[in-house]
Amino acid sequence: VLTDSLLRFGGGGAETLLSLSNVMLLFVPLVSMIYGILYIYQSREFVELLLIQPINRSVLYWGLFLGISTPLMAAFVLGAMLPLGWHGILMLDGTASTMVLGLGGVLTLIFASLGFVLGLLFYEDRIKGFGFTIVIWLFLAILYDGLVLMLVFTFGDYPLEQFVIVVSMLNPIDLARIMVMLEFDISALMGYTGAVFNRFFGSSMGIITASGMLAIWLAVPMWFGLRVFEKKDF
Repeated sequence: VLTDSLLRFGGGGAETLLSLSNVMLLFVPLVSMIYGILYIYQSREFVELLLIQPINRSVLYWGLFLGISTPLMAAFVLGAMLPLGWHGILMLDGTASTMVLGLGGVLTLIFASLGFVLGLLFYEDRIKGFGFTIVIWLFLAILYDGLVLMLVFTFGDYPLEQFVIVVSMLNPIDLARIMVMLEFDISALMGYTGAVFNRFFGSSMGIITASGMLAIWLAVPMWFGLRVFEKKDF
């Protein structure tokens, strides 16, 4: 519905994809983390019942994770792709559309796995688990770039470009934003981290580097969640 509304009232083309990417970067991580942690809390008795069966814990973990992350990813990708295809945007700007849809799917998997990890770490304290979920989302989605800018202005006399590149790689939302802006070649909207990233790597190498870091962000929470699940005493 949102994508269709943006296409009808936003002029279509690159403007709609940029608006969709902004909405994606803000809300997909939040929704994915909340659904991930809710799934752990609400299926507690079901998980404990399965654990007493002769089922390998790693198989159970992947089944639970894919059971929530796959529908979430499909909901975003299909929900955005169908209006884009109906209005012809996929044919006109297929590369950018595919990137936005792919990044939405990757962010869904990353933050659903983070929600899983938080649910397992705070299995007995739901309030603390939800609190950390909101704080992590606020920090990564809203406060992160502001804090980086504050550090840059505070220590502006020092060469901080390499530090800023490293810092930008520590935030998957920032990486996704940089990839979108590099694809659309809109340096004015990249923010400070994106501008430095573009200056050091350029568009093509920047996208490849950011994609590699997103792959690491995808693998690490999944692996850590699996380790916690295998060792946890339910």
